[in-house]
Parts: sequence; C-alpha cells; structure tokens
Amino acid sequence: MSSPLFVRLSSSYFWYFSILGLVVPFLPIFLDGNGFSSIEIGEILAIVTATKIVGPSLWAILADKTGKQLTIIRLGALLTCLCFSLLFFVQSYWPITFVLALFSLFWTAILPQIEVLTLTSIRRSAKIYARIRLWGSIGFIVLALLSGELLNVFGSQTFTIIGLIILIFLYLSTLFIKQPRMGRASQTKQGRIVDKLLARGFIAFFIAGLLLQVSFGPFYSFFALYLRDLNYPAFAAGFYISLGVVAEIGIFIIAGRIYQLFGAVWLISLSILISALRWYLTGTMADNAIILFVVQLMHAASFGLYHSASIQYLQQHFDANQQNRGQAIYIGGVYGVGGALGAYVAGILWQDGSGALQAFNFAAIIALLGAVIALLMRERKYEN
Repeated sequence: MSSPLFVRLSSSYFWYFSILGLVVPFLPIFLDGNGFSSIEIGEILAIVTATKIVGPSLWAILADKTGKQLTIIRLGALLTCLCFSLLFFVQSYWPITFVLALFSLFWTAILPQIEVLTLTSIRRSAKIYARIRLWGSIGFIVLALLSGELLNVFGSQTFTIIGLIILIFLYLSTLFIKQPRMGRASQTKQGRIVDKLLARGFIAFFIAGLLLQVSFGPFYSFFALYLRDLNYPAFAAGFYISLGVVAEIGIFIIAGRIYQLFGAVWLISLSILISALRWYLTGTMADNAIILFVVQLMHAASFGLYHSASIQYLQQHFDANQQNRGQAIYIGGVYGVGGALGAYVAGILWQDGSGALQAFNFAAIIALLGAVIALLMRERKYEN
C-alpha cells in the first residue's frame, strides 16, 4: 500500500471521528446549556440517532447501483457541513432537533462508504485497515480533550464553532481521496442479499449488536453530565473518554491477528460481556477516579474489539456487490435503532441525574443478554 493512499484515507478517518470526539461527550452539554431537561435531551438524541435507520441504506442502494462511493462521500460531507452551520441560527427544541437530525442524516451516510472504499483500496487487509482506522481514534482523542477545555473556557455555545471547523476539514479531506477500481471478479457473484440477511448467524449478530448499542445509551447521552454531578473537574469527561479511545487504539493495532486466532463469535461475545461489566461498574463505582480509569480502558473491548470483529464479519458474510447495503443495514439497524432506543430509555431513566444508577444497571443487563445471543452466531471458515 502506497504512503499517499494511506495518508488520504487516514486523514478522512481522522476528521470523521473528530466530530464524534465533539458530539459524543459534549452534545448533551450543548443541549443542557440551552436549557433542556434530561428527558428532552434523551428525546433529541433518540431522534438524531434514528436517522441512522434510514439514511445509510438509501445512500448505500445508490452506491451499490453506481459503484461511486467517493461521490457519495463528498456529497454527504458537504451537506453535513451545511446542515451543521444552521445551528448558529436556531435555539428552541424543534428547530435544534430538526437541524441535528438533518446533520446526522447526511453524516451517517459517509461512514459505510468510507469503510467499503477503504477495504476495497487495501484489498480487505485487516492489518492495514486497523492502522488506518486508528487515526480515527486519534482524531476522537484530540477533539475530545481540546473541546472539553474550549467549552469550559468559552461556554457551551462554542460547540457549534468547533463542529463547523471540523466538518470543513472533513469535506476538504474527501477531495484528495481517489475512487478505487473494482476488479471484474468482484462483479461476477450476484447472490441475493435477503438470503444473507435471514441467515441464522447474521440474525444473532444483528440482535447482539443492537443490544450492545442500546446499552451505550446512558454513556453516550449523559456521561459528561454524570461526571459533573459527581464533582469531577471540567476536563474529566474529555480525559476519561479519550482514555477509552487510547485503549481502543491498542486493540486496533493487533485486531487483525486476534481475529485470525479466535474468529467473530468469541470476540463479539466477549467484547459485549466486558461491556456489561463496564456499565455495572460505571453505575456503582464511578465516584472512585482510579476505578473509573480502569473501567474506561474496557472501551478497548466495548468498541475497538467489537467494531474490528464486526467489520471483518460483514466483509466476509456479504458478497462484493452487497457490501454497501450490508454495511448500511448493519449501521442503520444496530447503531440507528439500538442507539435511538438506548438514548430514549436513558433519558427516561436518568431523571436529571437521580436515576443514574438504575440507568447503568439497565445497560449492564441489556449488554449481558447481547453477549449470550452472540454465542448463537454460526462460525464459518472464510478465505481471505
């Protein structure tokens, strides 16, 4: 793999996940600064996350028909930037919700295409993919730490300025990517995607992933506010979330080798099981800074190990002409439905902080169920 190609792909991952480094920890802070209650924050996050159900699939159908992932990536990045800029002009509940939903609708269309384009460019090498993907984690860390300090100094409304700058750089980075050529062999196999979707192993994989994302609800929606209520300093949310992503990077570096040794079933089940323990400890012992430090390292499993195993599983499960739709169905169903349900339920359980323990206990139980269901996946031997 040539160095210029590595730099181009890595930079797009860096800026794409940089916006996550802002949105995941600090969108609730931005909404709280606008005077919204925990129930309203949960509702807004649920609506925004629900756009992942529809958006990726619509764009993926177009990508599979045309094979032009790069055009869709650039268009999605441009529309995302334009929609996010509208936050400068809205303040009340429904206008903010509508603008954030539009932003998410186009933003979530980008990742499935980047994943497919990247894996096609590097000929599905798990080792190279992990090295490219870790730059996304680095972007997340940089922006989580930087944004926390900027919001603390200049106020929650700085959120919009930071986000717009990131999205401009994301769009500019897509202008340097090149569309890989599809080999003739990749177009010869034309299996029905419905057969792959109804396979027992995929159904178990899908449900387990959905439950894992539901369990992330309290963390994604209220972790920064949770630490604030526990009297942690202002930089703590960015620090602890970044700590988890540092652990995630370590997993990405060795993920390809781990996957070859153990396969999808055990890695996905183990990562979700560790997540269940993580949520239980977060709810019961987060007031202890040392324990919280250790707990956040579990993000290596909750996201890093799970994501790497899942992407490889999807690449092997779906045919070449089904990759965009397979990625989109996975992201739309697992992250869209699961994330929306998790945010909505977390908003109900949170009760402006008094229900934090029951919210994280709920997350732990849901994740434990997902780990059990993942064991029902049928292991297959694939050729790389």
